[in-house]
Amino acid sequence: MKITRITSHVLGYDLPEPLGYSQQYYNKRTAHLVEVETDDGVVGWGECFGAGNIALANKGIVEKVIQPMIVGMDPMDRDVIWHKVYNLMRDHGQKGMPLQALSGVDIALWDIAGKIAGLPIFKLIGGSHRQKVDVYGYGMMLRKESAKSMASRFEEEASNIKQMGFKAVKMKVGLGPKDDLLLIEAVRRGIGDEYPFMVDANHAYTTNDAFYVGRALEEYDPYWFEEPVAPEDLDGYRELRSGLKVNISGGEAEFNRWGWRKLLESRGLDIAQPEVCALGGISEYLRVLALCHAHFTPVVNHVWGSAIAVATNLHLLAAMPAIPGGLFPWEPMLEFDTTHNSFRDDLLTEPMNIQNQVKVNNGTVSIPSGPGLGVTPDREFMEKYNIFN
Repeated sequence: MKITRITSHVLGYDLPEPLGYSQQYYNKRTAHLVEVETDDGVVGWGECFGAGNIALANKGIVEKVIQPMIVGMDPMDRDVIWHKVYNLMRDHGQKGMPLQALSGVDIALWDIAGKIAGLPIFKLIGGSHRQKVDVYGYGMMLRKESAKSMASRFEEEASNIKQMGFKAVKMKVGLGPKDDLLLIEAVRRGIGDEYPFMVDANHAYTTNDAFYVGRALEEYDPYWFEEPVAPEDLDGYRELRSGLKVNISGGEAEFNRWGWRKLLESRGLDIAQPEVCALGGISEYLRVLALCHAHFTPVVNHVWGSAIAVATNLHLLAAMPAIPGGLFPWEPMLEFDTTHNSFRDDLLTEPMNIQNQVKVNNGTVSIPSGPGLGVTPDREFMEKYNIFN
């Protein structure tokens, strides 16, 4: 069997209303899917992290850089392929967009392997430690409105997500320390005292401001404080972890085993959040997971993208051993974006219906059981939203 073609499908549409986080506002939803074809007719699907124009640049890397390197190779040699591509690109970037592009290709190769074996990806990894995965819902995105107006909206939205059945909620911050505390107070008010919530800063703060917010957070008892400072600021992460009571999480902007080794050795994380569609795909994710567990750092995958990304992460979460184990082990969760996303809800020929599963299954979702990823994109839907049409 040989790889015959690799195609990037960049999809996009205008959102009903602009959304934002601490770094920018955006009004378009995009997704970057990768299709790997073989001479036996078996097709694999993957996804690259990176929205907007980043997806356009990554399309060039996938089709013009990676494709010529591996066309004609056996898709089952995915580790050989991974290292060949990484070694040939490393002089031009060991992180960022080259790894995002490689991630989509690697995930598609795992999908092919599962289809050839007739097994779901979690079986290829080693089996399922759980039949269902807890799901937390995030929303509470920033908009161009006053902090007071946003706080009122956050309170209502957090309550609504709780009512949908999710196990926890996650909010965005990034207006500035004092206004952010108004938002945090509103979310806690909306969900009540006992319900878990998380705060995501998307590296909006200096270490000093992160301490200001983190100390004030203790009153509201969030489960974690996500990306409080820039991903490069390993010293800041370590200082915050040692100086605050709240769990510090991060890692979505870290890449490959070498970047993660340095991050974990800095001892700055209570919870690791690797992004499989960015750090190098499933092959590299499994190496990063082993590093995290070697450092006794629990993992909650970062998830952002289409139904392909969601399905990929469900397999990984199913196959993830609990650490440190025991009768009542710490369990991972699926991150689920509750904002408008047709590429999550309508992309597949057989939708996963995550929201409905959460509602009727006490905040949990089942693992796809078909070969490979166990899901198939609808080509007519893709054609409709392909931005190059």
